[in-house]
Amino acid sequence: MRLRIDCAYDGTDFSGWAVQPTRRTVQGTLEAALATALRQPDVRVTVAGRTDAGVHARGQVAHLDVGRDVVEASAGRSTDPPLEVLARRVDGILPPDLRVRRVTEAPTGFDARFSAVWRRYAYRIADDRAVVDPLTRGHVLAWGRPLDLDAMNEASAALVGLRDFAAFCKQREGATTVRTLLDLVWHRDAAGVAVGTVRADAFCHNMVRALVGGLIAVGEGRRPTTWPAEVMAGRRRDAGVRVVHAHGLTLEEVGYPDDAELAAQADRARARREAIDA
Repeated sequence: MRLRIDCAYDGTDFSGWAVQPTRRTVQGTLEAALATALRQPDVRVTVAGRTDAGVHARGQVAHLDVGRDVVEASAGRSTDPPLEVLARRVDGILPPDLRVRRVTEAPTGFDARFSAVWRRYAYRIADDRAVVDPLTRGHVLAWGRPLDLDAMNEASAALVGLRDFAAFCKQREGATTVRTLLDLVWHRDAAGVAVGTVRADAFCHNMVRALVGGLIAVGEGRRPTTWPAEVMAGRRRDAGVRVVHAHGLTLEEVGYPDDAELAAQADRARARREAIDA
């Protein structure tokens, strides 16, 4: 059976999602807990989107293939549904900065990575001393100058759509930097914190943090609202684009199509990935 695992984590003390030798990672920690709970020596999960070191998640999604008999045996003598028992046991093993929200049997055709149609992130900035909260310092960027969100929204609108984001990505050999940016908007929450919501079919390395860095320059008045689009049109990294700190960024949600479309979406996404890698 394929399990869908919805999880959340504080990325502060993790070296990102992906397993790295000698480093504490979200994937490594989660897989170790699942291996213990399932009494299996080797457990491997597939994730919707790898997050960088220091980035947080409220709505991360992963999947795991495991024998139904293994799941049922792991529940022991409990009369509760086996997947509820598994989620409870995994949470009891995990450290406080990583939580499993739910474990469910995935519908036919589900792939946490390839079935996803979009990922939504939020970047939070406290640009006023009156709203800088030491209790949220690990999740909100404190910025010393006020930001004009109207100007940032005007600049953001020109970046939405199917674009080449090479100017805002840390490029990797053989990997495309073309993405479809679905939304990029700024608002203030009830506390007055500036929140940038970014939604795309996928993201390349450092893309969100570089976009935010470019838009901050507009919000401060150091650059015109047309500048981020001009940088993007150049298709190469610009020294004026600052990649902001990771701790202000949170993966909020991963979107999937209706169950009947999961397999088709996975096939389309996998075909695109294979073409890129080729």
